[in-house]
Amino acid sequence: MTGSALPRLLRPRALRPGDLVVIASLSGPLPAAYEPNVEQTVVVLERMGFRVRRAPLLQAGRRHWWSAATPTEIAAELNGLLRDPEVRAIVASDGGQTALGYLDLIDVEAIRADPKPILGYSDISLLHLVLYARTGLVGFHADMAVPGFGGHWQSATVARRAELEKLYSRLLTGTEAIGALPASPSWECWRPGRAEGRLIGGVINRIVLAQATPFALPLERFDGAVLFWEEMGGLASHVWSYLHVMRHCGILDRISGMVVGVPREINGLEPGASPTLPEIVLDVLGNRDIPVLGNVEFGHAGPNLPMPVGIRAGLDAQQRTLSLLEPAVGPHTGPVTPSTADQ
Repeated sequence: MTGSALPRLLRPRALRPGDLVVIASLSGPLPAAYEPNVEQTVVVLERMGFRVRRAPLLQAGRRHWWSAATPTEIAAELNGLLRDPEVRAIVASDGGQTALGYLDLIDVEAIRADPKPILGYSDISLLHLVLYARTGLVGFHADMAVPGFGGHWQSATVARRAELEKLYSRLLTGTEAIGALPASPSWECWRPGRAEGRLIGGVINRIVLAQATPFALPLERFDGAVLFWEEMGGLASHVWSYLHVMRHCGILDRISGMVVGVPREINGLEPGASPTLPEIVLDVLGNRDIPVLGNVEFGHAGPNLPMPVGIRAGLDAQQRTLSLLEPAVGPHTGPVTPSTADQ
């Protein structure tokens, strides 16, 4: 794919009060023990002003192998939601290991005709990357139902929940840039500097997997991008290897900055272990002089700060700030047209 053929940025329409949001099983199953998490998610989304419905495959105890259903069944349900004009946003129930099985079954023409926010991370980050590559759709790397709205949000302080609800409401309904994301003392400057570019990223292993499919992001998409990534599980050596894959394929030579999420349950990164995650990252980057901001709350550590794929962001690692410089959604009236601001 040449640079001239890259799809332009495709923003979903902004949501309005009373719009329908559907919680759907886009990957893993729903264990019965987590049914209350889905119910709590409904409460959170309704408090934001939306109507909420569960998709039919979201049934406690339903499963096919490690998935909520077969890839064909999940794709059919997702396509139905994409084609339904009443549905204005889709929230994944959880992550898993299934999205790779139906990437080629998604109705991309339905997305181009009526783009909608799809919220999720983990396995869902694979959908964000592939749909951004194929259609230019802004990917809402953000909290899901079970681990997020119904999980981490419920254990957060009242003030933090209120802050998150306001942030997510602005993300989904506002047509003005959010600006600076709420920082925390945990953020770390691993390499100083400033950068501005489009956010691209997700779980690091899914970034690598996406690039191994026919729907890989063209390298031009990474020109000047701010790469964000996180990881859960596996080994520290795996992270080192994934970073080297991105070095070998040229991604690290093109990006302008990097944001790293809080690592979770990675063997070899326990307190006091060597090497540390900053050492691993800087080892692979070598003499590439780009800013790196680490330990940012997105991904499996939760609650998630939203990282909309395709949206321009400003990064100042030394000042430990990360800002969304443009809205993730567009006006809800009039025809849907791709953004002319960027290829």
